Amino acid sequence: MQTLRDDTFRRITDLMYSSIGLSFSDSKKPLVSSRLAPRLQRLGLHSYEDYLALIAGQDDAGEFQMAVDLLTTNETYFFREPAHYELLEAELAKTRPRTLAVWSAASSFGDEAFSTAMLLSDLQQQGRLTSEWSILGTDISDRVLRSASQAVYPEDRLRHVSPERLRRYCLRGEGESEGLVQIQDKLRERVRFGQLNLCQPVEGIGPFDVIFLRNVLIYFDTPTKVDVVDRVLTLLRPGGLFFIGTAEGRVPCKTPLQAVAPGAFRKAVS
Repeated sequence: MQTLRDDTFRRITDLMYSSIGLSFSDSKKPLVSSRLAPRLQRLGLHSYEDYLALIAGQDDAGEFQMAVDLLTTNETYFFREPAHYELLEAELAKTRPRTLAVWSAASSFGDEAFSTAMLLSDLQQQGRLTSEWSILGTDISDRVLRSASQAVYPEDRLRHVSPERLRRYCLRGEGESEGLVQIQDKLRERVRFGQLNLCQPVEGIGPFDVIFLRNVLIYFDTPTKVDVVDRVLTLLRPGGLFFIGTAEGRVPCKTPLQAVAPGAFRKAVS
């Protein structure tokens, strides 16, 4: 296996940027190399140049999407950044909305969407929220969306889910499926998933009362971050809550927002 040459690395990252807005600095070359190397071996390719020719071609047989999946996979688990869910619960206790629409805009394998669904279902059963709530999860990766729709997870991914919620919303695998958990149908029916590129115009969805856009902005350069966030925020109702990862700092956007807590913001009411 050849090493990843600098010029090939730049051509791969230029392709990712021009196609879907993903930005990789020079420091990410080892990551790109290590993420793609096993795929080259599996395809029987002898160089990164061969792989670049494949994903840049018109007839890539879905390999470009596979490359995107490999380069953007990050750790995900249920109830990541629990303070956000606590804030959302407190907000709903104050406002008691008649309807509620939530968008998990970079939903990955669905952990975030189903975590939110567990919380909202709890609130509905407690009479603190009506049944008129819905959750949409979107991602650019078809592979992770197929997995999200199946809603089967390793037990460790649900390590922050309470025993009560595990009993209420999950089915534990047995035999060959031991160590796996599937979300019950009654919860899966409340969440729908769809493919969406945040760097392209978004049509046919929204508006939303709550939007999660957590831990995805790291893949974009500053101008793209601004475009993506402002595009997403056009679908958030005035006064709605907007969440990014707590480690992502300030929100890069032109849309007026009020900071509520680390990684949590409210869209200004004009």
